[in-house]
Amino acid sequence: MRLFILGFGYSARHFVRRFGGAFSHIAGTVRDPTQRHDLAGIELHPFSGRDPGRRAVERISDADVLLISIPPGSAGDPALAAFGNVLAADRRKVVYLSTIGVYGDHGGGWVDESTPAQTVLDRTRVRLAAERAWTDTARGDVAILRLAGIYGPGRNALATLRAGTARRIIKPGQVFNRIHVDDIASAIMAAIHHQGGGTWNVCDDEPAPPQDVIAYAAQLMGVAPPPEEAFATAEMSAMARSFYASSARVSNAKLKRELGVTLACPTYRHGLDALWCAGEGR
Repeated sequence: MRLFILGFGYSARHFVRRFGGAFSHIAGTVRDPTQRHDLAGIELHPFSGRDPGRRAVERISDADVLLISIPPGSAGDPALAAFGNVLAADRRKVVYLSTIGVYGDHGGGWVDESTPAQTVLDRTRVRLAAERAWTDTARGDVAILRLAGIYGPGRNALATLRAGTARRIIKPGQVFNRIHVDDIASAIMAAIHHQGGGTWNVCDDEPAPPQDVIAYAAQLMGVAPPPEEAFATAEMSAMARSFYASSARVSNAKLKRELGVTLACPTYRHGLDALWCAGEGR
């Protein structure tokens, strides 16, 4: 299989590190090809949202699998705007990384893929529009993976505690959903092998209050957790505060049932234990 990735972000890079050997050729887009970091051996093409290069268009035309991790902007999906014509010309497997944020607020209640999405926020509205556009462009053979809050190496509560930036914001009844980047990689690979399209939530088994995650990380490190801060009076950016406007427990049952994914980190405790053993936060 030949793989093309639109946007080598955190999750896409991790997927390549784990499963890159399954593909005969890997290419993709980055904003700045000089910032290769750990992408040695991968064919990179510059793309900042407009004027795609001819070579990139050719590689997409040749790809058997397309992984999209570029989020839409206020003007729509930049990848679709730039590559829509070539994407509509041939059938290929498309995996689109979306977000569970589309479900909105359910007061901490459970939701699944049959729960209607809410379009209260602009970012939700454009995300849902991008999901539909990719499904239409790929003529149904697209896997929509709605990701929970992503954590993993270098991006976790252990790292923020060590950096001194962790906070325990307390909002009664608030829960968030999470997913370890290893399990995202497994979900992407399972979606590639799945026949036909669909939508799947990619999250772990245990939605939990955010302060509990920080407290557990502090316990692993043997340090005192940061003091509790009441959400109502905490100093936060408008964007950060907006995430607390939604509280829902997201089910991953369909991911396990239809894609056969077995989570390596079914709870945040499993994930933080593994990261601590790997040297994170030390």
